[in-house]
Amino acid sequence: MRAPAGGASATALAAAMNIKQPLHGASTLFALLSLSLLLLRLLLRLRLAAFRDAALSLHLLARLRLRPVLLCLPSACHDGGAGAGATTLRVWCPAAPSSKPPLLLLHGFGGDAKWTWARNLPRLSRHFHVYVPDLVFFGAQSRSASPLRSVAFQARCAAEAMRLLGVPRYDVAGISYGGFVAYRMAAAEARDAVGRLVIMTTGVAATPGEMRAMAAREDRTVEDALLPDTAEGLRFLVRRSMHRPPPWMPDFVLDDFIQLMYVDQKRKRAELLHELLKTGAGFDPLPVLTQETLIIWGDKDQVFPVDLGHRLHRLLGERSRLEIVRDAGHALQLEGADHVNRSIKSFLLDERVGPGAGAGRK
Repeated sequence: MRAPAGGASATALAAAMNIKQPLHGASTLFALLSLSLLLLRLLLRLRLAAFRDAALSLHLLARLRLRPVLLCLPSACHDGGAGAGATTLRVWCPAAPSSKPPLLLLHGFGGDAKWTWARNLPRLSRHFHVYVPDLVFFGAQSRSASPLRSVAFQARCAAEAMRLLGVPRYDVAGISYGGFVAYRMAAAEARDAVGRLVIMTTGVAATPGEMRAMAAREDRTVEDALLPDTAEGLRFLVRRSMHRPPPWMPDFVLDDFIQLMYVDQKRKRAELLHELLKTGAGFDPLPVLTQETLIIWGDKDQVFPVDLGHRLHRLLGERSRLEIVRDAGHALQLEGADHVNRSIKSFLLDERVGPGAGAGRK
């Protein structure tokens, strides 16, 4: 289904308030040993997707020195008196301070932070102080009692998390659904905090009516397309999201991934989808951003056609640049990982001018 904000991160299967304290010393060693034992148990049981998930956590902790921080965001859930309810957000953060410039990475609809950015974090973390949240209702710990499901709500939560983490100004990169959230942050909820913006394969320039029309032309509902509950459904999503999908996708691996990624909070994510189709980013008309913006698109995108990238570029004008990644589909952060990594680094570091432009440059 050519559904909005599709499963870019699902395709990785192919390839200051209540802040928990960082892991140090013996605690870090214990966590690494526990994860190692979990990896062995999962491998012996042939739960390959769960094994990969634990391996990604181990890699982030041990190699990239990123740690999971759980934040409580009560004030982010209020919208003019409505939507009260506690919200928790898990964010992968650097374990130690550095002079590198901060970069917030926002994942798409098909998975969580680890799976979406698996091929990007090793390179980007060399140059940036990365912050990688699981958006609300994604991952095991990002939850909310609020009834709100809008992109504006997600943007407020991400902005509040960065405030609680003590990051006053930062660049943002978002893909697919995360691009809607990134655009909303830059235009409204975190306008004064967002420096530069990277938008990847995000149909934010489409009207909600156009997105509903795209969804209606397909032979399955948006929930079936983006929240699959069968191996066949997930196989469809992977092939829709990738220009070069893996040739071997056995049912037992896909079923394991579904249990890992799509069962928990499925109803709430379906509500997010319907709200996205109804209101998009929540603007009418879409505002022109003041931030310098890099737009990156796969030339074989079957979820959001590349024409939407050209439309967004025309809207933003001279303060934007459009890059097309050849032979890449919607999951361009995976299929075109090297291109994406180079482009983000060049745009946010090498091309920046003005005071402090070279901070963290390597």
